Amino acid sequence: MNLEDLIPTIEICAKYRVESTFISSLSESGLIEIITVEEVQYVHCDEISEFERLRRLHYDLEINLEGLEAIQHLLGQVRKLQKENIKLKNRLDLFE
Repeated sequence: MNLEDLIPTIEICAKYRVESTFISSLSESGLIEIITVEEVQYVHCDEISEFERLRRLHYDLEINLEGLEAIQHLLGQVRKLQKENIKLKNRLDLFE
C-alpha cells in the first residue's frame, strides 16, 4: 500500500468540516477503515466516496450511526441480490 494513496484524517476533517470523532465512529463501526502509519491516521483514497456518502446521510439527513450501519447492511444485501439476479438471468439465457 502506497502512502500516496492515503489521505490523513486531519485533512479530511478540514476539507469536509467534520469532527474527528465522526471518522473514528465510522471506523469503530466498520463502515470505513482507518490506517495508522507512524501515529498518523489515514483513510485510503478508494474509501473517500463511501465516506462522502456516509457524511451526507449523517449531516444532511441527520441519520445516526446505527442508522448508517443499517443502511450499509441493507445496501450490501441489495448488491448481493443484484449479482445473484444477473447470474440467474445469464443461466436462464443458456436454456432459451
